Amino acid sequence: MIATIKPKPNLEEFLKLPETKPASEFINEEIIQKPMPQGEHSRLQAKLCTVINQITETQKIAYAFPELRCTFGGESIIPDIAVFRWERIPFQPSGRISNRFEIHPDWAIEILSPDQNQTKVLSKLLHCSRNGTEFGWLIDSETESILVIFPGQRVEIFTGATQLPVLDGIQLELTVEQVFGWLKFS
Repeated sequence: MIATIKPKPNLEEFLKLPETKPASEFINEEIIQKPMPQGEHSRLQAKLCTVINQITETQKIAYAFPELRCTFGGESIIPDIAVFRWERIPFQPSGRISNRFEIHPDWAIEILSPDQNQTKVLSKLLHCSRNGTEFGWLIDSETESILVIFPGQRVEIFTGATQLPVLDGIQLELTVEQVFGWLKFS
């Protein structure tokens, strides 16, 4: 019996595959299924989207999308939160938002899930940075820290009462303590 090796799909073939639950991404020519979000992850994701959008949407500054597929630079990723400056959001001629985002987010936020590989998540944020994303955040609940990737792939870790950097034009003052404080419902 001769063993046959099934060739890996390319990006175009991957995009034609049916969606999975949880979603799959195409990173470094591999298909990687995201972990199912748990309580802390879901709470931080929802709260961050709400806080960002309350400040940015009415003034048409930016918009934070949860779990939005972004295809660019030869990969197709789904950041936990993808923030786009308003003028970069793709719209159809009718004025409705496009379903396909074939551009990098301006700010990509990932929330590390238990048992998720930190190196793979960081690699995804570095891909965003190499392709024009202004900021990447990697939120780690276990250490109550947020790793920030700046332009030029400079990396810093923020903890405690330190104010977090956000996109220019967004009037959001947020500390690491405030972000992790959202995990308590008291």
